[in-house]
Amino acid sequence: MSQSIAGQVSLTDVSKSFSLKIDNKYQVVKALKSISFDVKDSEIVTLIGPSGCGKTTALRILMGLETATRGRVTVGGNVVKGCGYDRGLVFQHAELLPWLTALQNIMFGLEMKGMRGAELKDTSMRYLDLVGLKDAANRRPYQLSGGMKQRVGIARALAIDPQVLLMDEPFGALDAQTRESLQGELLEIQARTKKTIIFVTHDLDEAVLLADRIIVMRAGSIQEIINVPLPRPRGDLGALRGTAAFAESRYLVWKALHAAPDDARH
Repeated sequence: MSQSIAGQVSLTDVSKSFSLKIDNKYQVVKALKSISFDVKDSEIVTLIGPSGCGKTTALRILMGLETATRGRVTVGGNVVKGCGYDRGLVFQHAELLPWLTALQNIMFGLEMKGMRGAELKDTSMRYLDLVGLKDAANRRPYQLSGGMKQRVGIARALAIDPQVLLMDEPFGALDAQTRESLQGELLEIQARTKKTIIFVTHDLDEAVLLADRIIVMRAGSIQEIINVPLPRPRGDLGALRGTAAFAESRYLVWKALHAAPDDARH
């Protein structure tokens, strides 16, 4: 596989349906309705939309945790047929193993990949240092703040060296100040690692500040795909909020979220 396509992602005509039993009757729910989009290598794409619109379902299908009812999903040119080390997933809550230290939580994923010996610890420490937690290596999760736990979760996902980092509202449960700090750190990490990132969020500001493109979803469909004209590196995110380009991009996302479904542009 050439490096140029290593982090490319493609969803083609992907649908997902399942049955729910309501009042003793089964109803078919269409979580995704023939969605298609591509993500370039090293690109950051955010998925935004109301709860239940299919954002997380799309992410879980990409990770291989769920299978599509119809359609084709590829990462790095390879068809997704289950979970794999070419993808890393960061959840809304870090889901750290409570009996392990921060360092051991990162080591655990690498051990599952088959890494052993000095390389295992050295690699884990390198990624812990990458997220600024080298001094917290021996702390257990209950000794970490919410933001620190999320940093460990990001380090754990990055340590397996995935082509694509999938993030499901990883900062949604954090306070505003911690959230803004981690947004900046994520952009710095991506600038160094060049990972492709697909990031689910409900927050309009976050979607614009992080993304190269924003995919707006409504009721299992893509409402609109919006290019974000902000330059990289993004620099001071606080200052970016005061620019005309940020305001215009945010308004376009807001407008797409509130547009009638018939106005959807795929």
